[in-house]
Amino acid sequence: MVSWILKKILGSKNQRELRRLAPNVRRINEFDEQFKSLSDDALRAKTAAWKEELSKIPDLQDQWKKLDEILPEAFAVVKNAARRLKERQQTFTVCDQPMVWDMVHFDVQLLGGIVLHRGRIAEMATGEGKTLVATLPLYLNALSGRGAHLVTVNDYLARRDAEWMGELYNFLGLTVGCIQHDQEPDERREQYAMDITYGTNSEFGFDYLRDNGMATTREQQVQRGYHYAIVDEVDSILIDEARTPLIISGPATISTHQYDKWKPLIEQLVRKQNMLCNRIASEAIEKFEQGDVETGGRLMFKVKLGQPRNKQLLRMMEDPDKRRAVDKAELSFYQDTRKEELFQLKEELFFNIDEKSNEADLSEQGRAFLNPDDPNAFVLPDLISEFTEIDLDQILSPEERDKRKAERQQHCDTQAERIHNISQLLRAYCLFEKDVQYVIEDNKVVIVDEFTGRKMPGRRWSDGLHQAVEAKEGVQIDRETQTLATITIQNYFRLYQKLAGMTGTAETEAAEFHDIYKLDVNMIPTNQSVRRTDNNDRIYKTRREKYNAVIKEIRDAHVKTQPVLVGSVSVEASELLSRMLKREKIPHNVLNAKFHMQEAEIVARAGQPGTVTISTNMAGRGTDIKLGPGVRELGGLMVIGTERHEARRIDRQLRGRCARQGDPGASRFYVSFEDDLMRNFGAADRMTKIMERFGLEEGQELEHRWLNKSVETAQKRVEQRNYLIRKRTLDFDDVMNMQREVVYTYRNEVIDSDEPRKLIFEVIDEAVPAKVKEYLDVDEPNYTGLIHWVNTTFPLGLTSEKAQFDTRAVDENAQFLVEKIKDAYQRKSSHEEPTAVKSLERYIILNAIDRLWQEHLYAMDALREGVYLRGYAQKDPLIEYKTEAYDMFVELMANIKNEVLNNLFRSTSNLQAFENFLATLPQFLMREHVPTAPTASADARVRQPVGAMAGVAAGDGDGEGEVSIDIPVRRSIPKVGRNEPCPCGSGKKYKNCCGRVA
Repeated sequence: MVSWILKKILGSKNQRELRRLAPNVRRINEFDEQFKSLSDDALRAKTAAWKEELSKIPDLQDQWKKLDEILPEAFAVVKNAARRLKERQQTFTVCDQPMVWDMVHFDVQLLGGIVLHRGRIAEMATGEGKTLVATLPLYLNALSGRGAHLVTVNDYLARRDAEWMGELYNFLGLTVGCIQHDQEPDERREQYAMDITYGTNSEFGFDYLRDNGMATTREQQVQRGYHYAIVDEVDSILIDEARTPLIISGPATISTHQYDKWKPLIEQLVRKQNMLCNRIASEAIEKFEQGDVETGGRLMFKVKLGQPRNKQLLRMMEDPDKRRAVDKAELSFYQDTRKEELFQLKEELFFNIDEKSNEADLSEQGRAFLNPDDPNAFVLPDLISEFTEIDLDQILSPEERDKRKAERQQHCDTQAERIHNISQLLRAYCLFEKDVQYVIEDNKVVIVDEFTGRKMPGRRWSDGLHQAVEAKEGVQIDRETQTLATITIQNYFRLYQKLAGMTGTAETEAAEFHDIYKLDVNMIPTNQSVRRTDNNDRIYKTRREKYNAVIKEIRDAHVKTQPVLVGSVSVEASELLSRMLKREKIPHNVLNAKFHMQEAEIVARAGQPGTVTISTNMAGRGTDIKLGPGVRELGGLMVIGTERHEARRIDRQLRGRCARQGDPGASRFYVSFEDDLMRNFGAADRMTKIMERFGLEEGQELEHRWLNKSVETAQKRVEQRNYLIRKRTLDFDDVMNMQREVVYTYRNEVIDSDEPRKLIFEVIDEAVPAKVKEYLDVDEPNYTGLIHWVNTTFPLGLTSEKAQFDTRAVDENAQFLVEKIKDAYQRKSSHEEPTAVKSLERYIILNAIDRLWQEHLYAMDALREGVYLRGYAQKDPLIEYKTEAYDMFVELMANIKNEVLNNLFRSTSNLQAFENFLATLPQFLMREHVPTAPTASADARVRQPVGAMAGVAAGDGDGEGEVSIDIPVRRSIPKVGRNEPCPCGSGKKYKNCCGRVA
């Protein structure tokens, strides 16, 4: 009560914040009045003066302070420029369409601009001109010369806004770029070099991955830093798309899937389950008719476990008594005392489906159907026990033991692959529906975004699920992909030093924005009062009744030529409504979000008299619906929602499509107990009781504002669940992010380095001593093993006598090897082309980083998939993941250094240069009589110099400083006969000249 009184007196936190910003708005308008007397050139000169002044301030924090100082003046310059364009009726083209500039910033838009400059989220209602608002902070922050980005949801909006607002920026002397998906790297670099750059979140993110994970020179990188970004439709990008990381992938080297093989059996299994569930449902109906409600409820619960979308089950769930019987049975079976009974109930089915967790699990009966002859077909062997048994078998030779272990490992891999393929096929058949989660286009499975209804070509479900769906639909099964580079949306946008966002609906997710992105939300008031009427939801028992009521309302509005916008949650629902409207002979447009440009045009026309537009809830976002002549008198645009979405934001966005800038409008949602939200998240229970109490018959609806609260409670549950999923994804990716930053920083250091040899020598200084300690800093030093490693990695030709490792301390031995390796490398480099050496050295390091980083990503994916099982051992999977990920990362960095060492003397810029280097080395043949081999069991061998180079290696002295390599002797010229003229040109026979030495 006290807080309510204080809020009434002092205002909410948001109102107090906006009151603090109000003086800035007054100052902007005062400057705007002053600037009216300036010429265009004088106004433009302010831009150049500020840019020059800010370029002399090196420190970022000091730059930001200066930007805060000039904010009122800079915003006034932008507003004044917009007014001049409007007064002149400036004409230009946007996306090949002629346009006239007709906008000047309102005071509330200035307020929104200040909020965006301060790195916050501005919640502004649809139609309040967010596109124009963004020009203010983008202009101000672009003055620093570090670049300012505007991120939007699709290529069309990025191009439209860049060309549209570009007219204003160009007038003020700033350059504008736009990133499109089909641009070449050179063109992208030009766009990023502009003062202001528009583009989509995926294009910005993928450019980051290509720059840091794939580019090998500075010229191949296109981005120039992460200074300031405004995210348009911030809730869509930072929340809805945050569950799916951005991944650049390539085809896996091998593909071992068996989806084709198991598809016929899974189809049969699903058919048998459907028949079984139909039979059980018929039995349940009989029991209910006989008055045995308890048994009927138990049987219906069994059907729910095996086929949640069974038509008979859904029809019975419309009856309050039967629904209560199912709920009672479900509650009783999930008690601890009846766990065994629940297990037995599940075993009576072929498999169980859990819609909430999106999982399908085979029962013993299902496993027996798929593999009747092999009871262990779904049991993974215990490799540790089997390997121990093989090691303890004294009869087996070492070779036979290795062979047996390889066979058992291969058997385990095949078994795991089969289990995984069957599991994914089962999910594809039972949980993924065509025209809901995906569509078929050009013989390919294309994912449909659950929030926007837009198709996402190029995206694939991970972990083999996409291939399982391809097998189910009988289209081409593409090869498995391997991750080359990946980052989550959250971690990409956290790279920016200052981030802001704008949307029509952010308030419900304010906590998440603050927790993850440290972004606060400010709600900006509308320029004119909102006149929209939000009617209560109408709630029906069945979808059939709901859709009939929707069609009736559309018909009533269409008769009086009031425009109607109908929002649906899936492609399937929009097509069903379209068929029903065709039957009623009502002309309409259907938007399934296939083409963004057409989508925007159709949505823009949705306010014309008599227009009926069916659209997925988010289609056409970013485009205002302006009312046609006479529509205001009819009540404005009517928005009808055919189903409540999981997120309240999406519903509010749909409502917000009408009643822009003080226009009239109305909205209403239609809900049924068969909707996924109502079935899965419990809001139907309370309403069933209400319907029962009032004795409602078929076709009658419930309608009351209290019922809206029940639906919103269900939505809050789903929002909380989805937030936890995103938070968990981020917790895991934070581990990867720290590793990614280390690897990408090292990679960029290599690319930017003018002297990559210093980095090569750093690797030698770190990796060689580590290897020496590995061999020598133990109870029994392994001198032979160290010599073997040195000679297989570097062309030093060390022997025990030359190395004399046993006469020095460990650190001295390390220093001895480091000096010899560096000396050998300097001699190799002296034979290379000087201009190519630096590129070669960069390539050696980058190649090691890239190859091993990709393998590391694959291993981390596998770790993440398996680490959840540790929860059964009462261990926190996240803690376990962090621990193992750290160990794997330490190993990765060590492997990168070893890979660099391995490739140091195996890479060349020019084959001739390499052969020149080899020609300076003593050539060794292997003799079989002196024991210097790396292991006791191997044949004892020693290198002895032969031929013309023998004197070099075996001459006087201790052999210090020489470089040698084991190579086969190759002729550089054709073989010369003993009696032929010597090729040296002496005129003698070969046997009496050079041949005598050879």
